Amino acid sequence: MTSDGEPRELAGGKLRLDHPAPRVARLTIDNPAKRNALDHAILDAIAVTVPQLDARCLLITAAGPVFSAGYDIGGLPEEAFADRAEALVAHPFNDAIEALAAFPFPAVAALNGHAIGGGLELALTCDLRLASEAAKVGMPPAQLGLVYSHTGLRRFVDAVGAARTRELFFTASTVSAARAEQWGLVNEVLPAGELAARSVSYAARIASLAPLAQRGNKRVVAELLSAAGALDPDTERELVELRAACFRSEDFFEGVRSFAEKREPQWRAQ
Repeated sequence: MTSDGEPRELAGGKLRLDHPAPRVARLTIDNPAKRNALDHAILDAIAVTVPQLDARCLLITAAGPVFSAGYDIGGLPEEAFADRAEALVAHPFNDAIEALAAFPFPAVAALNGHAIGGGLELALTCDLRLASEAAKVGMPPAQLGLVYSHTGLRRFVDAVGAARTRELFFTASTVSAARAEQWGLVNEVLPAGELAARSVSYAARIASLAPLAQRGNKRVVAELLSAAGALDPDTERELVELRAACFRSEDFFEGVRSFAEKREPQWRAQ
């Protein structure tokens, strides 16, 4: 926040920071022209801001009817598409996700609307999720020709298990908030008009509890999940290379373009 207590604008106004309750920091994505898609400016601001927060609970939400439509890669120029798409997804997105994962106290995502692709992973990196009953979640990599990161897929397996992760990624279907709650992907579903107030009171409750316990328990859970999902270095290197290769495939370019143009893709498996 600014010195006079007003909300602080970040990323050219596409991200706002305020403190709606004691010891609660709230980041609000506000990029309506792109359905709150995550661009370089927003992701860089998250990566820089989160480590500097002096708060015992972080709340992430968005303005308008959509939480986030995911990566902002639909308008990248053809001549530099592969390099720029990989640069966005592999670097500022990863930095933002890592900063959020490293926040030492609980983080809560309030899904005011649809959370798709990278927007859903951003929410999933938080420890807890509340959602408007109108929200839907989905993972479209199979529609885009994208091999998702093994670290991102690990978060889904940790949250909802392998069977539900396969369903999300292999069918590229959207899931209602009610069904996401049944899966454990969302902790609580609320009427749209109640989400904002409930998310603040929820975060305030978390922030009011014993900080040593909150910080310590978050660390223990993270270490347990990390140990369970550890890969040997050769396998991890192979998975990273598999993902890197997809960015230069004809199918990835075709998938993103057809998705943006709302037409059926013409896959070539190359």
